[in-house]
Amino acid sequence: MSSTSSSPPVQLKSRIGAILRATSGNFLEQFDFFLFGFYARYIAQAFFPSHDETAALLHTFGVFWLGALMRPVGAIVLGAYIDRIGRRKGLIVTLSIMAIGTVTIAFCPTYATIGVAAPTIVLIGRLLQGFSAGVELGGVSVYLSEIATPGNRGFYTSFQSSSQQVAIFVASIIGFALSELIPAETVAAWGWRIPFFIGCLIIPVIFFLRRTLEETPEFLAMKHHPTTREVFASAAANWRIIVLGMMIAVLTTTTFYFVTVYTPTFGRTVLKLTTRDALLVTLLVAVTNFIWNPVGGALSDRIGRRPVLTGIAILSLLTAYPALHWLVEAPSFSKMLAVEMMFSFYFGVYSGTMLGALVEIVPKHVRTTCFSMAFALAAGLFGTFTPFAATLLIEHTHDKASPAYWLMCAAVLGIIAALTVFRGGEQAAKDRALAG
Repeated sequence: MSSTSSSPPVQLKSRIGAILRATSGNFLEQFDFFLFGFYARYIAQAFFPSHDETAALLHTFGVFWLGALMRPVGAIVLGAYIDRIGRRKGLIVTLSIMAIGTVTIAFCPTYATIGVAAPTIVLIGRLLQGFSAGVELGGVSVYLSEIATPGNRGFYTSFQSSSQQVAIFVASIIGFALSELIPAETVAAWGWRIPFFIGCLIIPVIFFLRRTLEETPEFLAMKHHPTTREVFASAAANWRIIVLGMMIAVLTTTTFYFVTVYTPTFGRTVLKLTTRDALLVTLLVAVTNFIWNPVGGALSDRIGRRPVLTGIAILSLLTAYPALHWLVEAPSFSKMLAVEMMFSFYFGVYSGTMLGALVEIVPKHVRTTCFSMAFALAAGLFGTFTPFAATLLIEHTHDKASPAYWLMCAAVLGIIAALTVFRGGEQAAKDRALAG
């Protein structure tokens, strides 16, 4: 009797532990990505010196984006490895590569010390991070979907994105503490490296967590694990669903990088708010992102993926520019917080739904590769390009609300893709994926 009564709590504890171990690598990825965006001004001064602040920022965000262009390469190469070897081993490999990139950036000397070698080393570090990140999200999402209980796939996969918000929250707390405890001149000179060093110290803990992962029962039950050549051939044959999956994911990636990575720079350099205000907004956004992701996943489990995806995308399309225009007309902390909370709601609910949808529409036997390719293309071509695009739009249009155009384009792509993929119903989309 006691054994039976204790079984559900034991199973729940085991599943929570598996979620924490699987998503730990996402923490490191987003922790470092956010820091790169938040300290972009200081990184620009250290590695890309220029008399023009906008030009220096564009160089920095350009390197940020170039690293993201390695995501599709990592998605296909590491995705094939995970689909062939297994989820557990693949996630350990991606973490190893990501750790090397993090350490490289944290300890790289400045341009003043080693000249042009400095930006080159930073670029290499970003390329390594982008290569590993290409499959990190897909590998974790697939892992969570394969350990999910029936009818709760959206809810389980949503914690992939929620884990990233924890990283943003922790990074914001560290940044806030530094801004309060250390003079601004010291932060600009070398203090910005401290959070990166902290990230390096976290790496051994994440390695320990990842090594204790168990392989998913669904992967173990597969009678045939495709070879690398078979994975590549199948991914090529399913290029259409990869492109549609990319279009669905674009709104997630652009909104995420806007409300997290770009927000601190937008608050300081465009709205002329204080560093403290920009950090506090970002911190609160991380909290609400964490909450809305599982809400979106659970909601889509109950009413379906398509209604949530199209509903949020339409709201984003209609409100992005009016909201930003209202903000930039008379910037204030309270107005920035209100607008960011709106975008946080859009991102969280949409992302929590999108992850489950993307897992379900890609072919099962190459699930990691196709999922990762779709998301990597969305992040590489659109998401991580957001800070650069926003800076460029403001520079050329002289309209501080113009980044909204970028978000509106993403919303249009999401609407078109969701209506196309789920035509005839969600079960039909799942059947087509299984047939593929």
